[in-house]
Amino acid sequence: MKKLRRSARLVDMTQHLLAHPHTLIPLTLFAEQYGAAKSSISEDLSIIKEAFEVQGVGLLKTVAGAAGGVKFIPQVKTEDALLFMHELIDQLANPERLLPGGYLYMSDILGNPSTMSKIGKLFATAYADQNVDVVMTVETKGISLAYATAMYLNVPVVIVRRDNKVTEGSVVSINYVSGSSKRIQTMSLARRALAEQSRVLIVDDFMKAGGTLRGMIDLLQEFRATVVGCGVLVETTADVSERLVEDYVSFAKLKDVDIKGKQIEIELGSFFER
Repeated sequence: MKKLRRSARLVDMTQHLLAHPHTLIPLTLFAEQYGAAKSSISEDLSIIKEAFEVQGVGLLKTVAGAAGGVKFIPQVKTEDALLFMHELIDQLANPERLLPGGYLYMSDILGNPSTMSKIGKLFATAYADQNVDVVMTVETKGISLAYATAMYLNVPVVIVRRDNKVTEGSVVSINYVSGSSKRIQTMSLARRALAEQSRVLIVDDFMKAGGTLRGMIDLLQEFRATVVGCGVLVETTADVSERLVEDYVSFAKLKDVDIKGKQIEIELGSFFER
């Protein structure tokens, strides 16, 4: 590779780190790629580390030793998370979003790449230290959220299906009870989709009583997987008599819905209560 000036090298290294989050990168890789001494690379990384922390991009962790290197951990500053979520809550509180059953119309938000990227980074921040192997969600609205989260954790996405597909091959299926409607429903996951004993982060867009999350947790027992966390963008506490999942993180809480008066009361979720 053509030897770069330091300014160009800093830009190229920054791009590499941003594209490979949660990946241990040996200093020798940079040294050989740019034809520079490890001491020079270490100085460059110190500059990048400071810039990341000042701008709230994330953390740059150095691992010492022969097998060491540097690892980029995406993070969102609390003040930036609060600012973003207050703006999002204002959007969600629009009375025009009210749907029958106390649900909110969220498809436009879930379809906005910029918004999904920011929410995905929030989830990645919440579970940065959990050594996640896979992000799981159930079709269909949670898919964009799962991919945004997985991008910042640098792990694959696994999608649980509501029905079997011939293209999935052998599947594991379970019946579960919907927490809100109390109806028995089915979900399935291809055997090839998830390695046994994986560490799984479950994410979803909306949680009422938590029946869908409970179903995914039960399904993962068939794969002897470990659930490292459950995260939802919005949870509702309105008209919920029994929560089927206790350990989870939410970013917004739907407290009350007045359909006749077209009023929505929504506030910050449990992530901001820690």
